[in-house]
Amino acid sequence: QVHMVEFGGGTVQAGGSLRLSCTASGLTFNLYDMGWFRQAPGKEREFVASIRWTGNYTYYKESVKGRFTISRANAKNTVYLQMTSLKPEDTAVYFCNIITWPDNADSDDWGQGTQVTVSS
Repeated sequence: QVHMVEFGGGTVQAGGSLRLSCTASGLTFNLYDMGWFRQAPGKEREFVASIRWTGNYTYYKESVKGRFTISRANAKNTVYLQMTSLKPEDTAVYFCNIITWPDNADSDDWGQGTQVTVSS
């Protein structure tokens, strides 16, 4: 069974930065495309960013381009999301998942997520 553990969230002021991490188990990590999603209060979960299994290609939600950077360390079974120039509208619980390229979650096994709160 695939298991994701996300961490690194917190509360920051607008314009601040955070780095999220997600460690996956129960899969051959370096064979899977991975992605980040987020869910704000009262809204559906949405795609944020994805990265191919090779690490060579990335894809982003339009509103985070130029501010967020996704990366991965296959030797650590970990995918990262570096977030800069954060805005209040980035406030959400952030999750990672296996991706069907470029932006569809491929597993029903979601982790607990990590809360990101951006104050104005």
